[in-house]
Amino acid sequence: MIMKVEYTTFSETGKRRANQDVYRIVDMPEFNRTLMIVCDGMGGHSMGDMAAEIVCNAICEFWNNNTDIQDSEAKVCDACKVASDALYKRSRVVRSIEMGTTMVMASVEGNIVTIAHCGDSRCYLLRDGEVVYQTLDHADPHWGSEVVTRCFFSMNPEVAVPEVARFEVQPGDRIFLCSDGVYKAMAPQILTARLQDDKPLEEVVDVVKFMCEKFSTDNYTGILAVVR
Repeated sequence: MIMKVEYTTFSETGKRRANQDVYRIVDMPEFNRTLMIVCDGMGGHSMGDMAAEIVCNAICEFWNNNTDIQDSEAKVCDACKVASDALYKRSRVVRSIEMGTTMVMASVEGNIVTIAHCGDSRCYLLRDGEVVYQTLDHADPHWGSEVVTRCFFSMNPEVAVPEVARFEVQPGDRIFLCSDGVYKAMAPQILTARLQDDKPLEEVVDVVKFMCEKFSTDNYTGILAVVR
């Protein structure tokens, strides 16, 4: 079944000094496939923006170089292994550098979406006013903050184990990927309600960005897509 994916994006520095979020979209109309990905560089370590860039680009490059392979959990895991290896290699060019990033992705191929994540960046699948699926953060509370339990980390490559889910999509479904600077800026029910407003995607995103501008203390990045 041929599905068309329409999308809009945003990525803002917010109240931070620099934007360590990175996003990419790879359109492959000839393969009836669209890959969307958001990475959030980990601010507690060096060069989070570089880590996000490396992982994001490596996964996109894997998708571009393996167009003959259908989307699957195995394909995601292979792409993540390549990305983790690239991060490890880059961190040791001059000296060992601790750098890491979260990752969330969604690839729509035909009428199937493959969603994967490592860390606390999220993906929502929305349909008819309901949240069909929401990724569960790989994070544990620790002394008043959160510790990410899965991610891409140069000093510990084995924690880059993605959680993968696959669903059939229907015309009208909305898919939203974002860094934690988005969903931590507002109540969950407000975010998911606004994402399903009966408005053009750009207007929906404008509302979300307004909320983030007021209340987010982090970079905030999102990709909002609708399946046609």
